[in-house]
Amino acid sequence: MSENTGIPELPNIFSILAEKFPGNVFLKFIYLWENISFSLLIVLVLGILAFFACRRKGLIPGNRLQAAVEIIVEGLNDFVCGIMGPKGKRFTPFIGTLFIYILCMNLSGLIPFMKSSTASWSITLALALCVFFYVQYTAIRELGFLGYLDHLAGQQRGVLAFTIILPLFMLILHILTELIRPISLSLRLRGNIWGDEVLIALLAGFGIKGLPLLFFNMLMGVLASVVQASVFCLLTTIYLALVLNHEEEVIE
Repeated sequence: MSENTGIPELPNIFSILAEKFPGNVFLKFIYLWENISFSLLIVLVLGILAFFACRRKGLIPGNRLQAAVEIIVEGLNDFVCGIMGPKGKRFTPFIGTLFIYILCMNLSGLIPFMKSSTASWSITLALALCVFFYVQYTAIRELGFLGYLDHLAGQQRGVLAFTIILPLFMLILHILTELIRPISLSLRLRGNIWGDEVLIALLAGFGIKGLPLLFFNMLMGVLASVVQASVFCLLTTIYLALVLNHEEEVIE
C-alpha cells in the first residue's frame, strides 16, 4: 500500500487519477496498492516485449528487438557463468529475469508520472524472499536435506565431526545468516531507490533553479538503478554458488 509518511513524493498517474475521480472505487484501490500496481505494469510491459521478441525465432535475429534481447541474454549468461561456472547456465533465466525486472522497476521512477516500486520495502522484501526460498530449494536439491544440514554445520570432518559444540555453533550461525540475508538484500535495494526518489522530489520543488541539480541527479539515478539491480543479482548468484555441490562438478 502507499505509505503516508509526510516525506515529499512526486505525483504519479495513479495518484492523479484517484484525486481526479475520488468516487471511483477501482482507481482508489489501484492508488492504495500503487506499488504493486506499478510492479504489475512493468510485468505487463516486459511480457509484451518478450512476446514480440520471441516471435519468428531463428538462428539470426529477425529485427532489432530480437538482436537487443539476444545481446542482453548473452551478457547475463556470461555474468552468471563467470561466477558459477558452466553449471550456472541453468540459473541464468531466474537471475536474468530478476535483473531485468528490478532494473525496469528502478528506472520507472525516473519517468514522469511513474514510480519505482522498489522504493517500497514490501516489494523488495518479496523479491528477497523469492531468492531465499529458491536458494534453499536449490541447496536441498543439490546436496540433499542431510547434506544441506552438513553444509550449514560447516562440513566438519575427523575429530571435529564428533564434537557437539562446534558443529552446533556453526549450524546456528549459518541459519541466522540465511535468515538475515533477505532482510539485508531487501533493505539495501529499497533504501537506495527510495533515497533517490525523495531527493528528486525535493529538487523538483525548487522549480527552475533546481533543474541543473535535478538533471544531474536523474543521471545519477540511472547509474544507481543499474548498480542496485546488479548488486542484488550478484549477491543472488553468490548465494547460489555457495550451496552448489562443487565436488560433484569436479568429478563430472
